[in-house]
Amino acid sequence: MNICLNDKIFAVISEVLTEEKVKGYVIGGWVRDCMLKREHSGKDIDIVVIGNGISIARKTARKINHTIKVSIFKTFGTAMFRNGDYEIEFVGARKESYNLESRKPTVEEGSLEEDQLRRDFTINALAISLNRETYGEFLDPFGGIEDLRNKIIKTPLEPGKTFSDDPLRMMRAIRFATQLKFTIEESTLNSIKENAERIKIVSPERVMTELNKIIMCKHPSSGFLLLEKTGLLPLIFPELDKMKGVEKKDGKAHKDNFLHTIKVLDNISANTDNLWLRWAAILHDIAKPVTKKYTAETGWSFHGHEFIGSKMVPQLFRRLRLPLNEKMKFVQKIVELHLRPIVLSQEIVTDSAIRRLLFEAGDDIDDLMILCEADITSKNEEKKTKHLENFKLVRQKLKEIEEKDALRNFQPPVDGSEIISTFGMKPGREVGIIKNAIREAILEGIIPNEHESARRVMFEKGKELGLIPIENIIFQQDLSVQGDDH
Repeated sequence: MNICLNDKIFAVISEVLTEEKVKGYVIGGWVRDCMLKREHSGKDIDIVVIGNGISIARKTARKINHTIKVSIFKTFGTAMFRNGDYEIEFVGARKESYNLESRKPTVEEGSLEEDQLRRDFTINALAISLNRETYGEFLDPFGGIEDLRNKIIKTPLEPGKTFSDDPLRMMRAIRFATQLKFTIEESTLNSIKENAERIKIVSPERVMTELNKIIMCKHPSSGFLLLEKTGLLPLIFPELDKMKGVEKKDGKAHKDNFLHTIKVLDNISANTDNLWLRWAAILHDIAKPVTKKYTAETGWSFHGHEFIGSKMVPQLFRRLRLPLNEKMKFVQKIVELHLRPIVLSQEIVTDSAIRRLLFEAGDDIDDLMILCEADITSKNEEKKTKHLENFKLVRQKLKEIEEKDALRNFQPPVDGSEIISTFGMKPGREVGIIKNAIREAILEGIIPNEHESARRVMFEKGKELGLIPIENIIFQQDLSVQGDDH
């Protein structure tokens, strides 16, 4: 039996197909991943039926367990149900036609080969028979098995038609090439270049889904290089495209910030599967093109790029249709702080500087350090080793200070309400001044991070501001009353 059909679910589907005298096939990603001996992503199984896919889905679900809920999508002629880890979708075989203004096709009933022909790539058009008489046989009219062997991404149709019909397939070609470490066949790659402008008719949300899948690959840089090579990068991510190139003056040049960024992305991807930390790596130098400056004395500089970059994050997330929530704030924070540990690693590391870094980074300090270590891309091995050794010292200091002073997600030992009640005052500027004095005293190591020491600073600063503790006022009033009694 074909090893791709080892799971019991296929025997049940085959039984239903036989009972209903209908032909059906498992097709697409499941078959591709099985052939590659690759772990099936999410255990999604696509079944194409020559006939009514919805009816077969219902009958299969009923045979497995009558309580299974089947989701019906009549517009697309599809039905889907979950069974354990599996998500199984059934669709009637169909053929598609497109108009130039939309990537939404006109759909008609079709044969298996017409259904395979509408698939994006030959490696995704492979089908395996689930019919009793031909159970387990491959149906490969476009040489998909050969393309899998040769590690090639190629379209079943003439590529120009494939990409013009549905331009999102250009992003998918690059995503599959990056995920599988395949090469895009030459005429297919050239066709992406020719049709790149067509990506404009695809919704930003769909483009971003594919881009995030590229970012989550083991070596995402290869995907970004393909996006740049095909001309898609300036269309979907112009800010990153503007980072390309090296400018030289008086014999002094800066590095190519695009190539540096995707190298940092690869570095960080070896250490984290956090999509948003990977986004922070992509955006950490995003403001370098707008802050680039040359002077004869110092050469090239990008002063303030971390602050300006962090301010660019919300508008970028909005345009790219990324979430405008805590994930965005996390990226913003990491971008703004990304130079801080690097500066520390180049200087004598003081306890005060470490306290301030812990105070500002909070629970994100570990992610920040991962980015900073990934940001060391120098080809000078001696310089690189020195930086990484210094980062070890910074990490050790962070651990020691955190254990001693508990500054991660720092909350002041004396808060605003205590200051207000102590001095019998209204909220205002003086409260902020006192809180700041307490915080600075802790961060500078003048006092420990504890309540009594913080109260002492509160009284001292209050006295400087001419504030009298309410208990002193009451005590003086009591003395005055006692004097009147005598």
